[in-house]
Amino acid sequence: MTTRNSVDYKPFEPKVAGGRARAIPWLTVMAGSLMTIVPLIATIPILPPFGFVMLLAWRLLARYALRPWAAAPLGLFDDLLSGQPLGSAVLLWSLAFVAIDMIEQRLVYRDFWQDWLIASGGIACCVIGGRFLGVRVGTHVDTVLLAQIVITMMLFPLAARIVATIERRRVQE
Repeated sequence: MTTRNSVDYKPFEPKVAGGRARAIPWLTVMAGSLMTIVPLIATIPILPPFGFVMLLAWRLLARYALRPWAAAPLGLFDDLLSGQPLGSAVLLWSLAFVAIDMIEQRLVYRDFWQDWLIASGGIACCVIGGRFLGVRVGTHVDTVLLAQIVITMMLFPLAARIVATIERRRVQE
């Protein structure tokens, strides 16, 4: 006779590793968010949202590394560090996760170029959404905002490489 704990009710759902391997995606996104407190001297404030880029890279390259609800607490952590209004990254990051889920329902197979395009759309929407949530509409920051979006889009392949390397090592554990 089998007990409830011994029966596999979802046999095709990938198993999430336990312990340190489960914490690594969270820690890398948090480390990306911590980049905003590094003292940098810049003429134009175009620091990319590294935490969000890492979150997108984990979501697009290793789908089951982060749970669907993980965007909210990681966004709260980013809001506490970045100076954006509290709850803006929680909302925008969660909406990005929902949008990626909707896109994944339509696309059967994806390659890196499609991941980069999805990430670029998410980056543009979240940076523009953060602008409307954090700055008055009459403020002239559009040129700097465009530069920040382009730089952040160009950083996605680096974040994807970091996530792929970490994921390869994490799976071997």
